[in-house]
Amino acid sequence: MELPFKDIRLQSYISMSLFERALVSFGYRNICGIDEAGRGPLAGPVVAAAVILPISHSIIGIRDSKQLSRLKRELLFDQILKHAIASGVGIVDNETIDEINILNATLLAMRQSLSLLSTTPDYLLIDALTLPAIGIPQSGIIDGDNLSITIAAASIVAKVTRDR
Repeated sequence: MELPFKDIRLQSYISMSLFERALVSFGYRNICGIDEAGRGPLAGPVVAAAVILPISHSIIGIRDSKQLSRLKRELLFDQILKHAIASGVGIVDNETIDEINILNATLLAMRQSLSLLSTTPDYLLIDALTLPAIGIPQSGIIDGDNLSITIAAASIVAKVTRDR
């Protein structure tokens, strides 16, 4: 079914907000998206970002950071940080990655990003993973950076931070 909107960005925003809208209907308000950048490269740190966006925000164009130009990521990065209720970034260096492996380094960076939030989330949407033993309800969503607006926002923050 095609939506009756001509603006593809608005269609994308609506379809990428389905998880968040469902959670809001269950009473969740501080929904945090978490994603990482740097799991693929052989060198450099892994960077994870956690972002809580307002339930209704006006940032159009958020999607998976890998689908955006560098300039568009930079512009959205500024908008996301300006409008976010809270955001945090965790960074694990390549020496630590070598010691504990990339999966554990990714989980560590995600935990760090959560610990830096100024507001406690009441639900986590995480790209492909879950964080055990943290006491916050959560869902790991495969391809989450393409399906969730908050995970996509976190992917942009993580990617821009890593690239800088």
